[in-house]
Amino acid sequence: MLLLTRAPKAWHRLFQLKALALPGTPGGKAQHVRYQPFSTPGPAETGRQDQPQGPGLRTRLLVTALIGAGVGGAWLAMRAEKEQWWRQQRTEALRQAAVGQGDFSLLDHRGQVRCKADFRGQWVLLYFGFTHCPDICPDELEKLVQVVRQLEAEPGLPPVQPLFITVDPERDTVAAMARYVQDFHPRLLGLTGSTEQIAQVSRSYRVYYSAGPKDEDQDYIVDHSIAIYLLSPDGLFTDYYSRGRSAEQITDSVRRHMAAFRSVLH
Repeated sequence: MLLLTRAPKAWHRLFQLKALALPGTPGGKAQHVRYQPFSTPGPAETGRQDQPQGPGLRTRLLVTALIGAGVGGAWLAMRAEKEQWWRQQRTEALRQAAVGQGDFSLLDHRGQVRCKADFRGQWVLLYFGFTHCPDICPDELEKLVQVVRQLEAEPGLPPVQPLFITVDPERDTVAAMARYVQDFHPRLLGLTGSTEQIAQVSRSYRVYYSAGPKDEDQDYIVDHSIAIYLLSPDGLFTDYYSRGRSAEQITDSVRRHMAAFRSVLH
């Protein structure tokens, strides 16, 4: 029991010994052997010896950023290609619909004869309506001229000609059209004509219209299609915008059509 009790102290003294003389060595001299306590490498040393040194944090962040940029760029390129394909498909489908084919001959609000060829070489935004319309036509014409103003404010873009064709030739004379268009835009042209001429141009653009019953004051409302048409400088129907499209959306669409335009007449 006493030996076991003192054993730890004895082992402690043993590890503190600096040297021990060994007798009987050659030449009668004592040799000294140095004893060192057993030790194991610490965690830090083990880590430095066993684990290979990898790239630094800055390098890893740079590689991650480059990979992310590459993936993002590829996604944007695929998205742009898909949008371009969709626009081409839509444009082709609209052309096959044969909207706006043929010519027309109408009077503008100054009394001058206007035909479709007069607007060749210009982008055109066209709306069908009537001057006695209580709310929808003024709203749509205001939206149309807002698009024209937004495009006018962008340098480098070609001008857009706004046109307003009546579907109520009985009341919308040249003088009535002149009074009406002056409230919207100085370049807005109002076009009118005979009943047959209006019917012909309306059929060409697939515009539906029908005059309602007259009231006691001989007033009536004309029910008609609501759309803004975009014509390219080739005079071809390029796109249309329903009542739900905002001026900003139409402006963006016209801008993209301008950028992608390639004449098919040359």
